[in-house]
Amino acid sequence: MPDLGRALVARTMAKTVAAMWLATALAAAPAFAADTKPATTIVIDNFSFSPAQLSVASGSTVTWENHDDMPHTIVNDATPREFKSAPIDSGEHFSQTFSKPGTYKYFCSIHPHMTGTIVVK
Repeated sequence: MPDLGRALVARTMAKTVAAMWLATALAAAPAFAADTKPATTIVIDNFSFSPAQLSVASGSTVTWENHDDMPHTIVNDATPREFKSAPIDSGEHFSQTFSKPGTYKYFCSIHPHMTGTIVVK
């Protein structure tokens, strides 16, 4: 009987420790989630940006993914320029984090008819 009692105590303690660890991990999860900003993707395909206009929260990162067979660029049309990519080849991407609220218009310098707007709130 003493061995059965020790086994029962050990099993109960193991369950208690596991429950405490799980509760701590779950309590910390919202803190980690609150520190991350949403990532948003704009697809470049058929010589256009989709979506052409995008609204994001301040601190968000926007990623442009080139699905076209041709290279493209992402160039802010403000003076001075706040962002400008090198040519983005097919299958590659460019990311920009927007930390200030405002409206950011951009275009492809290789194909200037390609335009888009990011609205940061």
